[in-house]
Amino acid sequence: MKDLSMHRDGLDPIELASRDEIEALQLQRLKWSLRHAYDNVPMYRERFDAKGVHPDDLKTLADLALFPFTVKNDLRDHYPFGLFAVPRERIVRLHASSGTTGKPTVVGYTQRDIDIWADLMARSLRAGGVRAGDVVHVAYGYGLFTGGLGAHYGAERLGATVVPVSGGMTERQVTLIEDFGASAIMVTPSYMLNILEEYHRRGLDPRQSPLQTGLFGAEPWTDAMRREIEAAFDMHAIDIYGLSEILGPGVANECVETKDGLHLWEDHFYPEIIDPETGEVLPEGSVGELVFTTLTKEGLPMIRYRTRDLTRLMPGTARSMRRMAKITGRSDDMIILRGVNLFPSQIEELVVATGGLTNHYQIELYRAGHMDAMRVHVECRPDSADELSRAAAARMLHKRIKDVIGVSTEIDVKGPGEVVRSQGKAQRILDNRPRE
Repeated sequence: MKDLSMHRDGLDPIELASRDEIEALQLQRLKWSLRHAYDNVPMYRERFDAKGVHPDDLKTLADLALFPFTVKNDLRDHYPFGLFAVPRERIVRLHASSGTTGKPTVVGYTQRDIDIWADLMARSLRAGGVRAGDVVHVAYGYGLFTGGLGAHYGAERLGATVVPVSGGMTERQVTLIEDFGASAIMVTPSYMLNILEEYHRRGLDPRQSPLQTGLFGAEPWTDAMRREIEAAFDMHAIDIYGLSEILGPGVANECVETKDGLHLWEDHFYPEIIDPETGEVLPEGSVGELVFTTLTKEGLPMIRYRTRDLTRLMPGTARSMRRMAKITGRSDDMIILRGVNLFPSQIEELVVATGGLTNHYQIELYRAGHMDAMRVHVECRPDSADELSRAAAARMLHKRIKDVIGVSTEIDVKGPGEVVRSQGKAQRILDNRPRE
């Protein structure tokens, strides 16, 4: 694996600033953001007034805890443009969620927002080992999803050559990676496994591919999956984090020289960790729900936005800015099965650790009599497709889930290629329980 670590020249000065400098900048920008939201977004003015707080009450960073939270439903309730802090005519781009659970959540960007986004994505790419002149293969979806265009603008801002492939057409993905000599790829980790399968199907050695680094995001993934991707391609697998409501991809990124957590770009986003139940701010290092306040967003400022992502904050290493640990799950993706709380990432760890199985899986929830039940669909490797091997893998995975998580579950070991493949963001949970 090529050493992509580098000298620190060329970094934004704030990336190496002292904590005092970072926090002074945060306080200055936080005061502006609270005032901007209060003066220009009726919902924030009403919420602040109802709680008896005013932007002038912020004297220290800790005072942010006095202000109310924002949640995803607030965007749906004010669909489409009710949370914009500038006239619609100043919005140069709109993105939106799929709206599968109701109205889509709409986010808007001023030209300054787009410029900052491109700068932060360029910073993220550089942290991941990408350099000007590299060929960057973008396999995130383009369109209303922020992934493709966010990656695209950032790679161009860095000075890289962008291949805007988008998702799907896996055969074509491999052809273009090889023919264009892509040294970097940006894609969901689950879809990277599809690309790996296509290499094997063609009889190509993925370790001989031109890929040197990949920035993987848009869904939780484990260190076990990182190790498999790195070993398969002899490349660096880097974690990138973001969410549309805050910006898109590029809110935080791992540094290739350490791979020890995602450095949050704290000059533009102020993070907090709260207790998901009480909303109380937790001490540094505690695991809880990640909350963000935007510090420079013009079009759609977000004050104390509850991401529902579970993680913890840690001191900086390769950069001065704090790190967040890899997302362990989401507070609203948590499965409660017969009184036991679990997350898909826990199942993934156990699937990866079980011999004879690939990394592809889906969790099906269903009702057995009056009880909720869970079935895990996995698939065997081609060299373990015989009936005895499949039965042994099913027994082993069942035992591991029971021992580690504490629930009994049915294991369905399918043949190679029979678990449904993602063409983008993986759908890990199929909830087939009857609606009450």
